[in-house]
Amino acid sequence: MDKKIFSLVCAISCSIIWGTAFVAQDMGMDYIGPYTFSAARLALGFIVLLPFFFIFEFKKIIENKLNLKTTILYLLFLGFLLAGGNIFQQISLLYTDVANSAVFTVLYVVIVPVIAYFLFSKKIHKSVWPSVLMCLIGGLFLSELGNLRVRYGDSLVVIGAFFWAFHIVFVSKFLKIFNFPITIATFQCLTAALFSSIPAFTFEYVSLKVLSLEATELIYAGVLSSGIAFMLQILAQQNLSPAPVAIIFSLEGVFGSVAAWLMLDQFLNEFKIFGIIIILSAVIFSQLAPMYDKRKYGRN
Repeated sequence: MDKKIFSLVCAISCSIIWGTAFVAQDMGMDYIGPYTFSAARLALGFIVLLPFFFIFEFKKIIENKLNLKTTILYLLFLGFLLAGGNIFQQISLLYTDVANSAVFTVLYVVIVPVIAYFLFSKKIHKSVWPSVLMCLIGGLFLSELGNLRVRYGDSLVVIGAFFWAFHIVFVSKFLKIFNFPITIATFQCLTAALFSSIPAFTFEYVSLKVLSLEATELIYAGVLSSGIAFMLQILAQQNLSPAPVAIIFSLEGVFGSVAAWLMLDQFLNEFKIFGIIIILSAVIFSQLAPMYDKRKYGRN
């Protein structure tokens, strides 16, 4: 399979898992708090990925002479960003519904190209900017601006979107000097779990008994969304640049909204459905336009 097609499949699969995981995140806080849920799911992600690390990349890393200090610093920074994105997203679900949290999370689509272009001089195809605008318009159709409680929850999601945006950009940068995607996915989950556990143990009651009461939701969010999906994310970013891949990941907002509608009876009116269609169209356009230019003009 072509490497770019493989990465594209990974990115779409990742967005499906992330989107449907919003339901598990929303249902998983009956007995535990948002910090505890975030720490537990990330720890599960680390445990799930650890065997893959030893099977596929451990020997390669031992054989390579790596800058250990730089590697550890990157993993700590990625873990911090990952923890921040998870925590703000998780807390937001206490105040807003799944559809809003899922959709406003994908505002990282707007932030990623700005970071990549203005901070790192990353070339961006012209199709990204109208796609970003379409995502914003779609997000407005999916939002509820008249509800103060919801607006507070949405604000938390927007703050989290900055963490996700920087995470996507720095994963791409890290892969250029440390091309071991499973290792990155594994140990960013570990460092993120450690960062998340600090407020969990400080502000919330944590015990195996209460964690077991949310076992189903934690397994889905931890094993699939934090473990497998983060590995798929990094595999996707091996062959796709940050801005276009961020737009593909934005499909999580669509899948999250649909999952909430089907599983939690969170109604999608005609405006929200229209917003989903706009975001989906933006994703398709952002991927087809560069392919068309390459074939017609022979350029990237």
